[in-house]
Amino acid sequence: MFNKLLSYFNEDIAIDLGTANSAVYVRGRGIVINEPSVVAVNQRTGQILAVGEEAKKMVGRTPAHIQAVRPLVRGVVSDFEVTEQMLKHFIDKAHKKKFISLAWPRVILGIPSRVTEVEKKAVEDAAKSAGAREVFLIEQPVAAAIGARLPIQEAKGNFIIDIGGGTTDIAVLSLGGIVTSQSLTIAGDKLSEDIINYVQQTFKLLIGERTAEDAKIAIGQAISFKEKKEFPLRGRNLVTGLPEEVIVNSEDIRHAMQGSLDQIVEAVKQTIESTPPEILADVMTNGIHLVGGGALLKGLDILLAENTKMRVQIIEDPLTAVVRGGGIVLENLDELKEVLADIQSTDTPR
Repeated sequence: MFNKLLSYFNEDIAIDLGTANSAVYVRGRGIVINEPSVVAVNQRTGQILAVGEEAKKMVGRTPAHIQAVRPLVRGVVSDFEVTEQMLKHFIDKAHKKKFISLAWPRVILGIPSRVTEVEKKAVEDAAKSAGAREVFLIEQPVAAAIGARLPIQEAKGNFIIDIGGGTTDIAVLSLGGIVTSQSLTIAGDKLSEDIINYVQQTFKLLIGERTAEDAKIAIGQAISFKEKKEFPLRGRNLVTGLPEEVIVNSEDIRHAMQGSLDQIVEAVKQTIESTPPEILADVMTNGIHLVGGGALLKGLDILLAENTKMRVQIIEDPLTAVVRGGGIVLENLDELKEVLADIQSTDTPR
């Protein structure tokens, strides 16, 4: 009876701790938070002014002493204290409807594949400092495959590509684990950076990160289409120093991102080459599955299909695949504990 009461007042949570966005799943309630991984900090006092959506609105619009920062770089902790504050914000917000707390929640965190033990420990420590009683880590491609309802615990090959903000994780899964994988630091943020550099070189126009991201979402494409869409870019002319607007089209954006997209395609090919033949036969039957925000780039599935000679499909709601997978593991922790990443911890639960 006491355990049931404890469970009610202390809902465990799963967090997809992404470079660009973070999502939170509360056991028994589903996804309750999906916000940018941005924190606004007063550099003079160290005070956290805003987290998530409110902090993202401040990007590029703050005085010198206030910075809107991303505490994670390529999916790993770059600023421990700010990451801790962001996690604390998400944990507190997820439980704001509870009027009493008897214990701290258990937390499952999604992390990129191929992170080091030091990086795993940094994430674990940040979560515990933020209020987690116990921390479990799950590699994002594994969580994404579970969220996509792929049969990864069976003796069948499953190929998944998770293109997030900071990393692209490419993995072949079977029997609950990763058979072969690659993790690239080329993903959504790099594509936006490519657009900034292209516009600067081609039009002599300096634009911000948000403008580049808006253009990528609005007219970005991985292959050429007959219809060319246009988008206005506003920034500062690097020659005159004055504000200026230029109109770019979808082919401009595709050309800007081409180099990075080629590297993703090449990494997918290399992963296929390192996949055992029997598992590759399963992949040829089941196809390749795309998840993450990058999966929404128009024509990316077609580009990958043309280069791999295999069927490529975007799973339903690719943005939340990782956190949904973490939620499924959270709801069935005893049965799915084997899919969690190994972490070394000498801390005792609170």
